[in-house]
Amino acid sequence: MANYKMNHEPVCVSDFEIFAKEHLQKDAFNYYASGANDMQTVGESTAAFKRLRIRPRVLRNVSSIDMSTLILGEEIKVPFFIAPTGFHKIAHPDGEIATAKASSRIGTCMTLSNFSSIRLEEVASASTGLKWFQLSVLKNRKVMESLVRRAETSGYKAIVLTVDVPTFGKRYKDFRCNFTMPTPPNLKDEFSKSTNDGEFSLDKVNGFLDPSATWDTLIPWIKSVTSLPVVVKGILTAEDAKFAVTYGVNGIVVSSHGGRQLDCVPATIEVLPEIVRAVGNNIEVYLDGGVRFGSDVFKALALGARAVFIGRPIVWGLVYQGEEGVSKVLDIYKEELKETMMLSGCANLSDVVKEMVVHESFYRHN
Repeated sequence: MANYKMNHEPVCVSDFEIFAKEHLQKDAFNYYASGANDMQTVGESTAAFKRLRIRPRVLRNVSSIDMSTLILGEEIKVPFFIAPTGFHKIAHPDGEIATAKASSRIGTCMTLSNFSSIRLEEVASASTGLKWFQLSVLKNRKVMESLVRRAETSGYKAIVLTVDVPTFGKRYKDFRCNFTMPTPPNLKDEFSKSTNDGEFSLDKVNGFLDPSATWDTLIPWIKSVTSLPVVVKGILTAEDAKFAVTYGVNGIVVSSHGGRQLDCVPATIEVLPEIVRAVGNNIEVYLDGGVRFGSDVFKALALGARAVFIGRPIVWGLVYQGEEGVSKVLDIYKEELKETMMLSGCANLSDVVKEMVVHESFYRHN
């Protein structure tokens, strides 16, 4: 994808999406943008943030703003980082390497998908920034273990285990166009046995996924094969969040998989408070889904998230201008969050407390 130019610099995240829709191949755009079934959850993920209101405080010293935080003991300069999304080369020839460099530039963490379009070792060596590695639950545990070992050797600092994909959700747009991608290089030896290069599609991968995995069989196993922290991604209920604590994982991601798995589930920001209450201070809680403004980051932090993942907007930044495009997306989030904190009377993240964000119904009077 060439480095196209807009008539004006993007001023918000939605500008990048508009640009990507105009310049990316239609089937490729639909792959990134699509959700499961009627895409109700995709719409609700952003709409739910708009139903939340910020209660700002005034006459506080906000002459200096500190947005840094710790995730699993590692400092990041901003409380948002890059979600695992696959096949970045579809968006830009530099793919995940461009994303990694942009992430390092702003001082945050990139989570690399096992469906990345560049081998995990190459991405790791491309920049010095903090990186986590996302892992799908496959029937072949030897393949999973091999990926973990490679991630450890390459310097990734955590394993993000995606647990909400016993089978891929049906995304109508992908099925209508029969969209296919190149076989992901991290899994090429495994997948190429039954798929031809360039004919990789989600329905063909279903046979490799393990729908029999349980808390009892999966979590003790993954902890036995790695000394890295384990983060479980795909939690939407307090009940499962408590299981995560019981089984001793290090973090959870409140996630609906971008609305791409089970449609009609709630927006992640809606379930975040009950999950935070359920786990207390026993585990780090992150959120992804629908975060499109710096004020959305603020709302998630107020409701208990340690940090939030950014997914699709990173891809739109890649389409726009590769590494520079991703950097611009991240800078917009940073500046919007800084402004929100200043205007709300918060000099650092510890000032962002739950009383500052309420549902719109809080202001309805009979």
